[in-house]
Amino acid sequence: MKKNIIIGSRGSILALAQANLIKDRLQENYPNLTFKIKEIVTSGDKDLKSNWENSDVSLKSFFTKEIDQELLDGDIDIAVHSMKDMPAISPKGLICGAIPDREDARDVLVSKNGFLVTLPQGAKIGTSSLRRAMNLKAVRADFEIKHLRGNIHTRLKKLETEDYDAIVLAAAGLKRTGLADKITEYLNGEVFPPAPAQGVLYIQCRENDEEIKEILKSIHNETVAKIVEIEREFSKIFDGGCHTPMGCYSQINGDKIKFTAVYLDEGKQIKAVVEDNLIKGKKIAYMAAEEIKNKINKGTIQ
Repeated sequence: MKKNIIIGSRGSILALAQANLIKDRLQENYPNLTFKIKEIVTSGDKDLKSNWENSDVSLKSFFTKEIDQELLDGDIDIAVHSMKDMPAISPKGLICGAIPDREDARDVLVSKNGFLVTLPQGAKIGTSSLRRAMNLKAVRADFEIKHLRGNIHTRLKKLETEDYDAIVLAAAGLKRTGLADKITEYLNGEVFPPAPAQGVLYIQCRENDEEIKEILKSIHNETVAKIVEIEREFSKIFDGGCHTPMGCYSQINGDKIKFTAVYLDEGKQIKAVVEDNLIKGKKIAYMAAEEIKNKINKGTIQ
C-alpha cells in the first residue's frame, strides 16, 4: 500500500480548511500512512472576475478542471471539493470516492444592525447569489440587494468597511474556517432553502485506484450521499447552475425525509414540500419538481 497520500485542494482559506478536515479524519483512521496537502491554482482562482461575470456559462468547471488533471496524471491521490462546485458528470476516469458528514446546510445572516426582521427599512444586504437575493426580497421587498463577491474574509471585511447593513453567507463556510462567532442569525432552511448540496464535500479519486477507494470508505456517510442524490437531481431538473434561482432543504427523521424545495419565478417563491421515505431517492426530487411545475402552470404560487 502507498504510504504517502497527496490530497489536492484549491488554495483558498475555506478550501484548505476543508482539505485539512479530511486529512485529519483520514490520518486518524490510518495512523500508519502520511497525508499531505498540495495546493492547486484553478482557472477560477486566476480569473475570478470574468468567470463570474459570464452568466451564460456554468462556473463549476472553473474550480475543478486543473485539480481533475492532476488527479488523472497521478500527481495527487485524492481531491477535496465542495459538492456544489462539482459538475453533474465526472471526467472519465474519476469518481466520487466518499461523501463525508455534512456541515450545517443553512444560510446565515451576518449583520451590523440586528436580525432579519429588525433590520431598518431599505436595509442594504450583500450577496452575489441570485437565489439568496430573491429569497430575501420574497420575505422583505424593501431590502436593497447589493452585489458582493470575494472569499469569506473579504466579504466580512466589506461588511465592516463598506455600505452594507448585513451580508448572507453559508453557515458551513464560517464554521469550517472558525468564524461561527460572526453569525448573527441562522436563516430557517424551510423559508430560505439553501443551494442544493450546500455544506457537503465531494472526495474525488481515480476510478481504478482500489487502495484509495478502500481508504475513503472510512469517511463515507451513506445517508448524506442519499440526500445529496435527491438535492442534485432536483437541481438538474431545473437546470440548476450558479445563475438559477432555486434551492432545497432536507431534514431527516429516522428513515423519513422532509424535502423543502423552492424555485423563484418573477420574484415569487414557488415552494413544494415532500415528506416520504428516504429510500425513494431521486423520486423525491421529481415529486417536488412536479408540484412546483403544476403551481407555475396553474398560477397558484405561494
